[in-house]
Amino acid sequence: MAIASNVIEIDYVPRPFWRDILHPALEQYRFSEIVAHRRFGKSVGSINHIIKKAVTMTKYEAPNYAYLAPFLKQAKMIAWDYLKRYTAAIPGRKINESELYVELPSFHPNVRGARIYIIGADRPDGLRGTYWDGVVIDEYAQIRKELWGEVIRPALSDRRGWAVFIGTPKGQNQFYDIYLKAKKNNSWFTCLYDVDQTGIIPAEELEEMKREMTPAEIRQELYCDFAANASNKLISLDSINEAMSRELDEAEYKDLPKILGVDVARFGDDRSVMIRRQGLKVWEPKTRKEVDNMTFAGMVAQEIDDWMPDVVFIDAGRGEGVIDRLRQLGYKQVVEVPFGGKAILDTRYVNKRAEMWDGCRQWLEQGGDLPYMPELRQELSMPEYSFDGLNRIKLESKESIKDKTGYSPDLADALCLTFAFPVNNTRRNAFMRAKKLGLTRKYGKM
Repeated sequence: MAIASNVIEIDYVPRPFWRDILHPALEQYRFSEIVAHRRFGKSVGSINHIIKKAVTMTKYEAPNYAYLAPFLKQAKMIAWDYLKRYTAAIPGRKINESELYVELPSFHPNVRGARIYIIGADRPDGLRGTYWDGVVIDEYAQIRKELWGEVIRPALSDRRGWAVFIGTPKGQNQFYDIYLKAKKNNSWFTCLYDVDQTGIIPAEELEEMKREMTPAEIRQELYCDFAANASNKLISLDSINEAMSRELDEAEYKDLPKILGVDVARFGDDRSVMIRRQGLKVWEPKTRKEVDNMTFAGMVAQEIDDWMPDVVFIDAGRGEGVIDRLRQLGYKQVVEVPFGGKAILDTRYVNKRAEMWDGCRQWLEQGGDLPYMPELRQELSMPEYSFDGLNRIKLESKESIKDKTGYSPDLADALCLTFAFPVNNTRRNAFMRAKKLGLTRKYGKM
């Protein structure tokens, strides 16, 4: 059965912002991001955008669309009833309650019509192995960022599908990165609406909410401030952003010690990372995935020969093989650092990791210069801190962060390793003299 060319009237009256700005923009742009306060109507508007695209899709057979939220239960609670309600007026539509999709009548004989799925990012298999003509991604800040690049974006390619990101800020994470990208890219549409701009929430209700919510909650949920909820973070987003905007002159750091931080992969999908720091200057890290310790030790050896650091701090947790191999090769400036070991200031920090991260925090506030890397910014801003019974600073563990986000802060840990111990130039000067005399053991094939 084909959908007739008659106008289909559904039970949807868009708010002025949606009617006049957002719906026309979503029709014009292939990729979009909508940042808006709570109760703006993001879900309702985007569901109706999907429905319109599905109803009017005549180019391809059997179109697929999806509304994606962080969890299936959440996606169903937010969007499933809306989807059924707003498609009820479409003649011949079918509902599949078990697989959570609505199927519309087809434009093509003997081929199913468009399907609109409700999917949770906690069950990503539902997105793999098929094509998508359009997706709405809700609360992208709570979704593993790899899902976009590894699964969704490729699935949109062969039929030039579209995507809309919607949400309210939850820190400067991947949702924030998409927002920045969209603002700089003319091929993307982006917008940000706070509660004062829309007038959707009545004034008296808004005043009551402000009395009951914390300042951070107000800034985040009502005024869409990406940097609002950072009170329990060891390193502030403001200090990271300032560091990434700095550009030091070489004269400000060239005579200071060179320090190489090396974080060795703990799990199969983690990265081994090397990062250079000299005074207030940090360079873009070098990373490798799925590399064995012997091979990576060779890479570190090459990095030492190329840059000649005063000291190389290596995570002792998984780096024993790398450390042993480098010492066999004659690199005396290698120092193993146990993250869980005793801090120098053990009356202030629970362990060495907390001390190193706080050292990085202080360095940033003193004027550190970081490369512009959204991923590094996100990792540095992730760990939360607390105090133990002795009032010592305790940092959220790497494992806890990985459980919450799906990946480890390998870049940030490598940077923080450069603050393991105080360093002077003695080691580098001796190394340089030895190299000139041909007394160092050169890196060779492993």
